Amino acid sequence: MRKQDYYEPSIGRESEPRRRPKKKKKRANRGERVVVTLLSLLFLTVAIVAIKKLAMTVAVATVKYVVRAPEPVTDNEDQQTQQDGTAEDSDAIQTISNGKERKKYCYTILAYGVDNDAGGSDTNMLVRFDAENKKIDVVSLPRDTLMSNGRKLNSSYNNGGTEKLRSNIEDMLGIPVDFYVSVDLKGFIALIDQIGGVDFDVPEDMDYDDPYQDLHIHFKAGLQHLSGQQSMEVVRFRHNSDKDNPGYGGQQDIGRIGTQQAFLKTVAQKLMKIENVPAMAETFLKYVKTDLTLGNLVWLANQALSMGGTDAISFATLPGDGAGWYNGKSFYTLYPEQVLEMTNSMLNPYATDITADEQNILVP
Repeated sequence: MRKQDYYEPSIGRESEPRRRPKKKKKRANRGERVVVTLLSLLFLTVAIVAIKKLAMTVAVATVKYVVRAPEPVTDNEDQQTQQDGTAEDSDAIQTISNGKERKKYCYTILAYGVDNDAGGSDTNMLVRFDAENKKIDVVSLPRDTLMSNGRKLNSSYNNGGTEKLRSNIEDMLGIPVDFYVSVDLKGFIALIDQIGGVDFDVPEDMDYDDPYQDLHIHFKAGLQHLSGQQSMEVVRFRHNSDKDNPGYGGQQDIGRIGTQQAFLKTVAQKLMKIENVPAMAETFLKYVKTDLTLGNLVWLANQALSMGGTDAISFATLPGDGAGWYNGKSFYTLYPEQVLEMTNSMLNPYATDITADEQNILVP
């Protein structure tokens, strides 16, 4: 698409690129509230699958935008080489102030869900969108992950919003988080209803009641059609009310993450087949918050649609122990060597591997 001098809107924030301030290097130390599980990655999926069509709908017909590759976060204005154009351009390479080259057209995107009533972000997924190699890697970050400050990952949002969550993940993994996408509970339900629900294979019997939240989850294992509300219940489920039969083999968060990943892939497959997207586009624009501009989303859509479907999407969970303890409290404690390996293979946007010294993982 030919460049034009159009205003390029962002969705949910100003369009100026974020500049990450320099920070001192920290060394790693050695050493239920039922919350909403929201899959904001679902909205990212909507963006990269449907946004190309969305741009032609009434929802954005009055907005002018420039289709361009996103510009990743930088440490220093003076040492940024911008990417522009399409993934076929071979000369554009992104550098940052520490001298590391970035892979061409490779971005990290934090997708998370928030509960506007109770607060917190209990579903956190870090996505590497690699347009050059035509693949999307998605790594779930368990809500109870032990951070270097001795607190759980899901406390970050309550203590500083998106930027705190973002910076804590950057500090832990040693890589930048370029962009974010978030959505609330109402948006999740609305989107699933907008696409007519989904046929999903519920992995096991679910039997949970919480009168305080007016939350009641009752499903039999097997393939069934789920509405938006029912989908929300399935992906929220962590354990049964019966303590003798907790569900997910006692691995509550890990089991739930597996269900969420399977659900996302099911929805992505259905989105690939949807032709009429104006109403879905309006839902996206109403509920999503992101620092990607509309032009960025269209660019990402063009790249995603060339990847050949959902086979280009890989899912994993940050390696760790779901039964870990620290200072007398239960945590999801990370396995440093395995985390480093997964970071480099599925998340690292740099042209070279990062080292253990660049990560900040607390080992009890």
